Amino acid sequence: MLTVLVTGGAGFIGANTVRHLLDATDARVVNLDKLTYAGNLESLADAADSPRYAFEQVDICEAAALGEVFRRHDPDAVMHLAAESHVDRSIDGPGAFLDTNVVGTGTLLGAALDHWRGLTGPRREAFRFLHVSTDEVYGDLGPDGPLFTETTRYAPSSPYAATKAASDHLVRAWHRTYGLPVLITNCSNNYGPCQFPEKLIPHMILNALAGKPLPVYGDGRQVRDWLYVEDHARALWTVLERGRVGETYNVGGCNEVMNIDVVRRICALVAEHAPETAAARPLEDLITFVKDRPGHDTRYAIDASKIQRELGWEPQETFETGLARTVRWYLDNRDWWQRVLDGSYRLERIGAGTGDAA
Repeated sequence: MLTVLVTGGAGFIGANTVRHLLDATDARVVNLDKLTYAGNLESLADAADSPRYAFEQVDICEAAALGEVFRRHDPDAVMHLAAESHVDRSIDGPGAFLDTNVVGTGTLLGAALDHWRGLTGPRREAFRFLHVSTDEVYGDLGPDGPLFTETTRYAPSSPYAATKAASDHLVRAWHRTYGLPVLITNCSNNYGPCQFPEKLIPHMILNALAGKPLPVYGDGRQVRDWLYVEDHARALWTVLERGRVGETYNVGGCNEVMNIDVVRRICALVAEHAPETAAARPLEDLITFVKDRPGHDTRYAIDASKIQRELGWEPQETFETGLARTVRWYLDNRDWWQRVLDGSYRLERIGAGTGDAA
């Protein structure tokens, strides 16, 4: 039975990945998270009592604390998802992104390398370090440009993207210099259950429910490739299990949609599933165009043919089915997002993982 250390497991993608590991595999899961504003253990309330789950509140920048976690839990693999990830926040305050995404990744690589060097035999051969990154490291695509591939030149636009690009380079350097068996994934825009409300899709859902303005940057014609988070979690486990050491795999949802069309679809779904919200006026009337974000990339789009061809993964959700599931989740889980909005989720840190995943 493998023990998998998941960093950032209380975040959006991390929590969905932890749940996938507990539901679909026999792995023991150690969730390591600093619990910044975006870390929410209430997203994992159903996992807290599992004997295969443990939680460690640790900052990946703290080498001594990381070393203790590796010694105590003795993991067979690391899935590194811990990151500062909101572009607007990176523009306003890049320091936290440098600390977590660059210094933190370097510190974690050092701890993983020490741990791997102490393993012997089949466990040493089987150990993997999976680094989860973003398509934003590739920069901007023109409206008719070719899709991002694993060999696309890096050209990050925002401080967030630049720090993720730096972390990708660190992971590759630890593989080439020290032989650490690494894997890298670069994903497109995720959406789905438990996403923090500052992100586009949950922000629009909750504003529509409240009858508040739906702010759209610029003219809303920016294009993103949307990936349902549960499809992403399946892809990460697939890469960890079967990916070739040293390789990069792009993970995309094969769903290119303009931001303005995303917002319009959300309006239609909210009106359908919560018709009282549109009783006074059409929800699309709430769309408000605001000043564009500095350095805003026009288009991201992933070529996911490598992971499909080599590992047999492909997304199960279309954007239509995934978005409908997402809207319904937010309608059915009002307590979760209301506690996020009022901040009470940070006051009661539940399910702090008493399970023994060692």
